[in-house]
Amino acid sequence: MSTSQSSPSFGNHLILGISGTTLNDDDKRVLNELKPIGVIFFGKNFLDGVPYTIWLENFKNLIDEIRQYTERDFMFTTLDHEGGRVVRTPLPITRFPHAYLLQSHAFEVAKATARELKSLGINLSWSPVADIFSNPQNPIIGPRAFGITPEKTSQCVREYYRGLREEGILGCAKHFPGHGDTSTDSHLELPILNLSWEDLRNRELIPFQTLIQAQIPLIMTAHILFPQIDPQVPATLSKIILNDILREELGFQGVIVSDDLDMKAVSEMFMKTGTVARAFDAGCDLFIVSRNINSSSLERTYKIAEDFSASLNNGSLDIAVVEAARERVENLLRVTPQYPVSTLDKETLMKNAELAISCCL
Repeated sequence: MSTSQSSPSFGNHLILGISGTTLNDDDKRVLNELKPIGVIFFGKNFLDGVPYTIWLENFKNLIDEIRQYTERDFMFTTLDHEGGRVVRTPLPITRFPHAYLLQSHAFEVAKATARELKSLGINLSWSPVADIFSNPQNPIIGPRAFGITPEKTSQCVREYYRGLREEGILGCAKHFPGHGDTSTDSHLELPILNLSWEDLRNRELIPFQTLIQAQIPLIMTAHILFPQIDPQVPATLSKIILNDILREELGFQGVIVSDDLDMKAVSEMFMKTGTVARAFDAGCDLFIVSRNINSSSLERTYKIAEDFSASLNNGSLDIAVVEAARERVENLLRVTPQYPVSTLDKETLMKNAELAISCCL
């Protein structure tokens, strides 16, 4: 790892998106100046409509270039790869169905998925979704969830995470403290959920508790306002939700990562001075800026990084808070495998395709 990472830097807490299938000048500049500790990939980062060997070689070159510009040999290379509509990769990477259809196949699907992710050089999957499919009108979660009850959801997320872990892929429970009952999309606006602490405890928190007991290493925040619990700020900025409930009540000791800061639910908040300090104080260790859904994303990334430095310098952000967050992130990175990109054989892909079909029958 680069020795330039010794002083507090927002890059030590940043998972950043890349603009396309190759690095443009903006990518090179931000990777080199901020040195993010991880990257998140989307469909736009893979060549489409070309043979497997060609898009895979291009993606390998992209990862190599990212390491070169960040001067990091060890990074989180991450993908939203839930199945269903949340799949970024071209064929022949398997199209597994939505989590809701996996049911008894969760463990074997996760193992197959993890083997495919490793072949792409990915070491962290932003899954499983630990939300409950409790609101049929939910525009953003729905069948991305494993079940309509806490019990079924808990059973499936535990099995799915076990499959990822057995094959050496980091998992992340999302979206804490629960996104399943919303009726609005946090990509577009800030959802408000009028649930009490008892409502959360009796339903939403149960799958997260199951995954904490299974020692899941990361939990992602929800950009949702819970007025009965913290009327001031969404969960991503709430000390009550992230510290008092997640850390103290549920005993989670791993890395807390924000959902994407480009989402409209919070994007303007993070342009305001002091917001990133508030997020650290609340309990966030790591922040995603996807550069996938917002045209002013690069400006926002620099603004947050500058606000981070200013908050440390003026004392509004305690260095001890940042160091504790950095230690959690670096302890996790230290045990995170760095996989080479490799080609999957036809037999593996055929077997995985059959497994995907069997989930739907």
